[in-house]
Amino acid sequence: MSSLIHSSYYRPRIFPLKNDVSDAEIDRVQSIDPTITMNRDKVEEVGRDGVVGYLKKSPTIGYRMVQLEYGNIEFWQKLVNTATKGASGQDAITQNDFKNAYFDICAYLTDDDGTFKGTIYYPSLRTSGFSLNLGSPQDRIERNFDLVGESAIIWQGDNKYFIYHRHEAGSGGDNEIDLSAKAPAVDPDEAGKYMQRVIRVSSGVTTELTTSDYSYSNSTKILTINSITAGDVIKVYYTSATAPDTIFSNNDSDVATMLGDSVSIYMYIPGSGKPSSSDYLYKLQSATIDVAFDREDVRELGNKNVVARGIRSTDVTVRVGQILEDFTIQEILRGEASGYGKIDVEKLSDEITLIVQFFSDNTKDTFKYEVKCTNLTPSEIRGGAAVNDYVRKDNSFIGESISISADSTL
Repeated sequence: MSSLIHSSYYRPRIFPLKNDVSDAEIDRVQSIDPTITMNRDKVEEVGRDGVVGYLKKSPTIGYRMVQLEYGNIEFWQKLVNTATKGASGQDAITQNDFKNAYFDICAYLTDDDGTFKGTIYYPSLRTSGFSLNLGSPQDRIERNFDLVGESAIIWQGDNKYFIYHRHEAGSGGDNEIDLSAKAPAVDPDEAGKYMQRVIRVSSGVTTELTTSDYSYSNSTKILTINSITAGDVIKVYYTSATAPDTIFSNNDSDVATMLGDSVSIYMYIPGSGKPSSSDYLYKLQSATIDVAFDREDVRELGNKNVVARGIRSTDVTVRVGQILEDFTIQEILRGEASGYGKIDVEKLSDEITLIVQFFSDNTKDTFKYEVKCTNLTPSEIRGGAAVNDYVRKDNSFIGESISISADSTL
């Protein structure tokens, strides 16, 4: 009888596909909930009792993942296929960076007896939305991600390991790539197919190569790229009976997670740069940032795959819950100083900026990164009282712009 597979040995990894960006394990994951909708339509006809058959459209993959906040922007960078943006001293990651970024995610599976069973593989995923949830000052901060795709594959047997190999071309037409260390296995469904994906990154341009752009010899284990220039990076993806060098590396350098007391939240109307101490929000009990992308992922006649990726629009929703002590938020929304005598909701600003800064702990000595939402407008203001409870004030805002950066000077 085979052993079970515990979540401790369900090891997720992400493979960014655009640009020269390395793969990485996905840290601090709390749950992964993929849903596969098969999209099969029943076909009937007049004169027949029963179905003629089923029209098999491409499946729809919904990939929901919950991750604890741990103060590292690495996963954000992988989602948008960058090795630089978001880092200190670099441009911030913005909503536009999610438009045409795509990636593979797989999970390597080992059972309780230590036997490697196979790999669950989700190719060509894109981000359809994400959220940051700060439930209370003493709750763990969570990131939630919604990803979409069209395919899910289980690799096992001789194909049980998913392999990524990076090759950088040297001078002199360095177009032969030796894959013998982890020999590719043939695709059981397609005779002669050994490569699942071959990508060339040349002068910042990413191109997925077709079988007319390369050849592979199973006898020599050599992949030959027909056209290559010194400095080109070739990214090769295939399956093998041999394990990759790294499946999952324990991340013990970052904090285990963060509580709601390890953030600083500011709200202000821009004009004089970064917010001041007077823009700090006190007595906040909860905060949520929800981002939803209206994706435009294009197909074409004669091809089952998505051939272009985009986002029509972005919806950013911010909710903050506060115990009512003073009217700081309302004064900020009105654009007036503390103690201003009249706050008319019809005159609230639509140019609000909210910044959530994450620190390694509640001492706030070590800044990690910040999330900034700009050009917010109030959408709902709630407040009331209940018996034996303190008066609360809950505010919701909507906008279209968000940025993520480890540089607090931007």
